[in-house]
Amino acid sequence: MATDAENRLLTEVGPGTRMGNLLRRYWQPIGAVAELEDNPVKPVRLLGEDLVVYKDLGGTYGLIDRHCCHRRADMSYGFVEECGLRCNYHGWLYNEKGACIAQPYEDMAHPTANMKDKIRIKAYPVQAKAGLLFAYLGPEPAPLLPDWEPFNFTNGFRQIVMSVVPCNWLQCQENSIDPVHFEWMHDNWGVRLTGQRGPYAPRHLELEFREFEFGLTYHRLREGQQNGKDNDLWQVGRAALWPNAFFIGHFEYRVPIDDTHTLSVLWFYNRVPKEREPYVQNRIPYWYAPIKDEKTGRWISSHVDNQDYIAWVGQGDVTDRTQEHLAISDRGVVMMRRGLLAGIEAIERGEDPKGTIRDPARNRNVRLPMVGRDLYIHGLTMAELRRFDGRNPVTPESFAFAAGQPESVKRAYEEAMGFGTKEFAVGQFTNLGKGLVSSNKAQVR
Repeated sequence: MATDAENRLLTEVGPGTRMGNLLRRYWQPIGAVAELEDNPVKPVRLLGEDLVVYKDLGGTYGLIDRHCCHRRADMSYGFVEECGLRCNYHGWLYNEKGACIAQPYEDMAHPTANMKDKIRIKAYPVQAKAGLLFAYLGPEPAPLLPDWEPFNFTNGFRQIVMSVVPCNWLQCQENSIDPVHFEWMHDNWGVRLTGQRGPYAPRHLELEFREFEFGLTYHRLREGQQNGKDNDLWQVGRAALWPNAFFIGHFEYRVPIDDTHTLSVLWFYNRVPKEREPYVQNRIPYWYAPIKDEKTGRWISSHVDNQDYIAWVGQGDVTDRTQEHLAISDRGVVMMRRGLLAGIEAIERGEDPKGTIRDPARNRNVRLPMVGRDLYIHGLTMAELRRFDGRNPVTPESFAFAAGQPESVKRAYEEAMGFGTKEFAVGQFTNLGKGLVSSNKAQVR
């Protein structure tokens, strides 16, 4: 049970807060590359700061203050130039470093005053990686943006899914080190949501939590688990990455917008069948998934991550950890909290926090714990996919993770995978898509 002071320390993320200072030492995803191809200017709120991300006509990304230094106009209504973002109010122009490089009237009326040289807008670096845009809000020099191995996988269909969840980031991230919730929230509740009363899913028999270079892993043994502790679910486990991500073959980022809102960023990769190789995806699609049913006003419960959102927001805007009663299965949660506090202490000593990378040689195709690694790297034939056994989350009939997948993305995925072709008819998967959305989620995660 945490004290009120400890709870505030762990959850407050704004400028000048101790946890905010720690989170600023890591690159955070703020959107999709394709978003700025559709519209080159996007307002962003990140770690309690109101900002604007843009891609100028020269192809350079920038992230600057939401308000112009002149008369505080909204820069999200600005327009891009060959270099930088121009305010639509009086035309002041800023580059990605925050320098004011043009003040049209002042430059004409007082060319020798060079007033613009005295003006700087708040600016942060942005990098594109694997279809995502990442921002770094911490002190320079910035660590390297991690080059995770899955970002370099080939012959796969990728998509990016985002949602704004109205609660604090930490209760989202603590979900990443909580394996027992899969048995109940996703498996057993999934059964009840279909109107059935059973059978319930295999129970968890044993849990283990371990530290590794980039975070924590959880390892589980369940009733009837194939090969027992020789199974990858025990030997390899699932990874909660420092400080606010989850990796299980796909990435789930819990990005703090402010103290009471979180941007959920999901990055998915599905290997195409070997018969469809080579496959090159020229544009990684993105979409925003709804979290609430507009007709009923209730949270959507039909998909994996939507069910997680229900758990997160149900704990309140910010979980009151003074009222908790932690149990044995929460050892990973305790380890995560202690690790975050250790990270705060590390940066206050002038050290890098856990999981940061500065050596370029180390930052090449960085390997993470990954259940079913060979399936992602080497793929399966269409015949092998037809004998689906739960190891590879291929869902031709429905997208199991988030509600509201656009038809255009669904069609692009089916075309990439070859579903509906003579060799690989979707009708052969009648027990696949719906099973994952209801009672088979533990095998996905």
